[in-house]
Amino acid sequence: MKLISTTSELSEACAALARHAYVTVDTEFMRETTFWPKLCLIQLAGPDEALAVDPLAEGIDLAPFYALMANERVVKVFHAARQDIEIVHVQAGIIPLPIFDTQVAAMVCGFGDSISYVNLVKRVTGKELDKTSRFTDWARRPLSQKQLQYAVGDVTHLRDIYEHLKTDLAKTGRAHWLGEEMATLTDPKTYVTHPEDAWKRLKLKVRNRKGLAVLMELAAWRERQAQAQNVPRSRVLRDEALYDIANHAPTDVAKLSELRTLSEGFSRSARAREIVDIVKLGLARDPSSVPPLHSGTPNQGDAGATIDLLRVLLKAAAQRHGVAPRLIADSEDLERIALENEPDVPAMSGWRRELFGENALRLKRGELALMMSNGEVAVLPAITPAT
Repeated sequence: MKLISTTSELSEACAALARHAYVTVDTEFMRETTFWPKLCLIQLAGPDEALAVDPLAEGIDLAPFYALMANERVVKVFHAARQDIEIVHVQAGIIPLPIFDTQVAAMVCGFGDSISYVNLVKRVTGKELDKTSRFTDWARRPLSQKQLQYAVGDVTHLRDIYEHLKTDLAKTGRAHWLGEEMATLTDPKTYVTHPEDAWKRLKLKVRNRKGLAVLMELAAWRERQAQAQNVPRSRVLRDEALYDIANHAPTDVAKLSELRTLSEGFSRSARAREIVDIVKLGLARDPSSVPPLHSGTPNQGDAGATIDLLRVLLKAAAQRHGVAPRLIADSEDLERIALENEPDVPAMSGWRRELFGENALRLKRGELALMMSNGEVAVLPAITPAT
């Protein structure tokens, strides 16, 4: 397996691939020690050829690859596309168009939630993939023939999967369902990381809105530090420490030193004094800029029973239509539907509303009832008690 390492070879290969209706794409990257992903290998395949590109080769210009990604006459086929697209966007400032994500397509076609590439290959082609090179160090050179064969195998099998899923979508008339998902994946906003929104990714819960205000400031500060230093967020401050600081809101270094989630001696560092200042910013934050706790750190309260019923309804709808439940709605969507009068979630629009969203609102209003019928959940109009 030849590894392309010059701009001229890459230009020739991409020109040949651009003649096809689609190209399958995969990337290998490292980000264990960095904030931004380090692109280490690119794999590409057309209907009849496959190749690997070394983005770390001295003097290589990846412009021909990025031009292919931007070529709207060629469909770019990925599996679990988000991270691959993020790399292209970070490196070149472009979004590959148009795209086809086989993981999402598989969910639409009834293969279950977030099916792995290995399992999808087995179910579609019957082949077992060699996974021994899966966790290799892709930044180390030279790459072995075994590594290259493994990497390129990802895009060769992807051709068969693409053709299978494309045919299935055409038969079921669900291609437009996939189109809605691809619109999200190709929206540049999906890949913009605003430090002010960093707190929304946290799964930890705070005790009150004051704690949430501090958490919002701390998470934004950590995001800026991690981006500026190009290090993982945990290298700046672990999630557990953010949670601990937000809940205790120490306003001086002495109080900060009492927290168990911080290492001994941390309070004597310059970063400790900076954190205390960030805590004070959070405490002084305008209360109107701090959302209710359930917006970022859900607090189900008395809505637990409603959420449980919505979850049953979701599973029934997914089973009836042969689509993965998570593609219709996730746990946070169900919580928001239960807690909010007009939840702005994907389940409330398009095909999702037809399959689930409308019935979810009716169930919440007491207009629908659930019952078992022949071993399956059935949805019936609710019977209003006589007055």
